[in-house]
Amino acid sequence: MCAIAVERPVPGGATEARRRRVAGAGALLGVLVVAAAVSLAVGARALSPAEVWHGLFADPDPDRRLTEVRLIVQTVRLPRTVLAVVAGVALGVGGALIQGYTRNPIADTGLLGINAGASFGVVSVIAVLGFTDPFQYVWFAFAGAAVAGVVVFGLASIGRGAGNPLTLALAGQGVAVFLLAMTTAVALTDQKSLNALRFWNAGSLTGVGFDVIWPVTAFIATGLGMALLVLPALNLLSLGEDVARALGVNLALSRTTGIAAVTLLAGAATAACGPIAFLGLMVAHVARYLTGPDYRWLVPYAGLLGGVVLLVCDIVGRLVVRPGELDAGVVVALLGAPFFAVLVWRGKFRSA
Repeated sequence: MCAIAVERPVPGGATEARRRRVAGAGALLGVLVVAAAVSLAVGARALSPAEVWHGLFADPDPDRRLTEVRLIVQTVRLPRTVLAVVAGVALGVGGALIQGYTRNPIADTGLLGINAGASFGVVSVIAVLGFTDPFQYVWFAFAGAAVAGVVVFGLASIGRGAGNPLTLALAGQGVAVFLLAMTTAVALTDQKSLNALRFWNAGSLTGVGFDVIWPVTAFIATGLGMALLVLPALNLLSLGEDVARALGVNLALSRTTGIAAVTLLAGAATAACGPIAFLGLMVAHVARYLTGPDYRWLVPYAGLLGGVVLLVCDIVGRLVVRPGELDAGVVVALLGAPFFAVLVWRGKFRSA
């Protein structure tokens, strides 16, 4: 008898793909670190690397010039750099998650009414209680975002269309339109609310201190932990609900955990720096192009890309109209609107 040798497949392709993904994540992390260093140096007053180092680590100095440098770095540029990274990561991860759960390639975190809920919370508390400091009204912005997310998810979980991604999208749009109308009504009747809303709605990273950033970061860290827990289930859910259920996925638990994670991430980021449109949408698509459909890699890539994009847009906003500034949210919108238009055009082109 002759023995027939059977060649076993070598999983070299999977190993190589993993290496590429790890290398890509390392490269993105390096770009993020470089962008953070640049963010500390550029602005209305440019600082040298030595001045940035002194501003961060050196002991207080009687030299007035160096004291001014420490003030610029530690009270202005360092907080906005940290906020850009934290909020960008949160919105990037939230955007990737919401696209996965709704199976909608043009979904964004605003789809759940989170941005509208946060805006309504801000104008309401300013009109009623007269708060003007970000540390005072950021909690109400977060509460408004969280309540809006819970209401949308609750509406999408009842009736004949319960659990349907289309039902979730429609519920989100309905709640968002209602809250935006209420926000406009309140703002038009109170000048302080209108002024605060005009600044906050632009998506600004300025004027927010670490007294706001650290608590917001704690909420975002919780949301990131929840997001990591649902990634394997989200991979199976992308194959279809019937397949995921047959493979043992608890659809209700997975969907609840995922939407709660999106609400924490997007709600906290929006509460701190205002609504940043298109960011989650853009980075989720770029991450999918780089990693493929595996959410275990797609979501971390989207987070890193979100931090890089928001930080770079903030830097660009400081440079293009010096000595003035463009808010980061405006720069992101200028980049995201054409990106969104291309997505829509390509979708129509393929369907034609």
